[in-house]
Amino acid sequence: MASRRSITFILLMVVVGLNLRPAMSSVAPLLTRLQESAGLSAAAAGLLTTLPVLFLGLSAPLAPMLAKHLGSERTLSAALILLAAGLILRGLPFPGVLFIGSAMAGCAIGIGGTLLPALVKRELPESADLLTGLYTMALCLGGALGAGLSVPLTQLLGSWQASLMSWSLLALLALVLWHFQMPRSTTPNTPNPPKSGIFRLLKQPLTWHVMLFMGIQSSMAYIVFGWLPTLLVERGYNEADAGWTMAVSIMCQLASALGAPWLARLGRDQRPALLLVLLSTAAGLWMLLIAPLEWKWPGAALLGIGQGGSFSLALSLLVLRTANSRLAGQLSGLVQGGGYTLAALGPFGVGVMLQLGAHITHIAWLLIALISVCCGFALLAGRNQRLNDQSGGLLVERGTRTN
Repeated sequence: MASRRSITFILLMVVVGLNLRPAMSSVAPLLTRLQESAGLSAAAAGLLTTLPVLFLGLSAPLAPMLAKHLGSERTLSAALILLAAGLILRGLPFPGVLFIGSAMAGCAIGIGGTLLPALVKRELPESADLLTGLYTMALCLGGALGAGLSVPLTQLLGSWQASLMSWSLLALLALVLWHFQMPRSTTPNTPNPPKSGIFRLLKQPLTWHVMLFMGIQSSMAYIVFGWLPTLLVERGYNEADAGWTMAVSIMCQLASALGAPWLARLGRDQRPALLLVLLSTAAGLWMLLIAPLEWKWPGAALLGIGQGGSFSLALSLLVLRTANSRLAGQLSGLVQGGGYTLAALGPFGVGVMLQLGAHITHIAWLLIALISVCCGFALLAGRNQRLNDQSGGLLVERGTRTN
């Protein structure tokens, strides 16, 4: 039976997870409006959608170092404060604050998103992969709320600035709950814990396989967050319909985010599950951006199922490919840092392509080609292996069965 501490942690994990996507998904449905009212070019709009992802990647490797000095719990509290400040700042009527606030929010998300998988591994190590699925479901729900409510909030509050700023209230709620109810570490401090180090992790091919899988699949996700409504408007949708299509797609991520780790437990390793969700993502993109408009809803559903599952499995790999919570935190910082920095190229690249007059069909086929490359890294990252440093060195050993 689950303890009170475990239940409290799971609920807090969900509340914090809800805050780690609206900062990005709430901008996309308003991007056309922002380009008109703020005078943003397509390239500048691409930069706006890229900044949170870029700073997410740049800040993620800092999380283990901050946690070492401040503690994981206090570091996560600080990240929520930074997130709320960034969300408020980007709606203020001053030049450049939209970009600065977006960068601040990205830093906060990078730190918080890196710490949570390690905390899951520490609090509930036997069910870490399944709880990562629940955490990913919270991320997807937050993303769906950001996408679906962005335009209605603009209409209700009277401006896109107030709509963007309103998401700070959710971050402040999470901060209060986390600060007063956060779990305290009960693990005694060891005088000389094994030091894996970033450089030793980088020498392991497994680290690169997981990082490149994370980066490419995340790039697809942030292209959808940043550009899908705009691309759909180009195909003939109105602004609200485009926003709701993305919201439906993100809502479909909920079931696959929760179910993908269970599916991955059915086989000897995660390769079949990884390929299945990537193929679903490719099919969804084809239906939404190339196929006739009548394929809109099946395309939104398949895209959501694929992206929710692939992101859930990518985060699950961080705990499945490590033997302890310390290594999980180090791998999480490295993989998310490198992966999201790579992912930041995606939204910016789409903005540049649109600025140069690229056709939506060409963009879609390029994205599908990238997914095929990601399948290759999935076959490598999905093997039943894990990193272990208990012997003093960093070794790759056969992983334990999860089913």
